[in-house]
Formats: sequence, C-alpha cells, structure tokens
Amino acid sequence: MAHSNALAFEIEKKALKLETFCPRITSMNVVIEPTTRRHQQGNLFHVRIDLTLPGREIVVGSDPSLNQAHEDAHVAIRDAFKAARRQIEDYVRIRFRKRRQGSAGIRRVMEST
Repeated sequence: MAHSNALAFEIEKKALKLETFCPRITSMNVVIEPTTRRHQQGNLFHVRIDLTLPGREIVVGSDPSLNQAHEDAHVAIRDAFKAARRQIEDYVRIRFRKRRQGSAGIRRVMEST
C-alpha cells in the first residue's frame, strides 16, 4: 500500500494517546495492508500493532473479514488502537495490583517483627 500522510498522522496521534495510558511503551510497530486485490466491494484493511512493554509484548490484529467497516483504513486503525488500549489498560491494572499486593506483604512482615 502506498504511504499516506493522513494515515501516518492518525497513527502517530493514536500512538501518543496510548502513551498516556502507559508511558513505558518501549517500541511500537504498526502495519496496514489491504487483504485482497479484488475491487468488487472494496479492499478490507488489516491492521497489526506490535507493542513492547516491560515484561510483556502485546500484539493486536484486526480481522477485517468480521467487519465490513474495515473497507475504510481509518476505521480499521481506530478499531485496532481501541483493542490495543484495552490490552494496555489490563496490563497496567495487573501491574498496579501486583505492586500493591507486594507492598502490603512487606508491611505485614514488618508489622509481625
């Protein structure tokens, strides 16, 4: 697919927004590709986002065959970034819970001595 400044700008904007949920993203790779070359109903776009976070790698891929709205690359990008945001939120929630449980365990040990 030919490079599009509008799509690149949208991806950059959404990537920066993801960093507000988790500023510790160490790398991100976004790939957009049309799934077919047939033009009967228009191309469906597949978007894949690979994220690396401390202790975890997140891979999000949209399945365009399930959603005809993915004929628009902007919609496919939006849906993929929404899925990535949900996974990042889960990651942050789990890390925060583990951190709180770990510090509570330290307090219990110190109180018992």
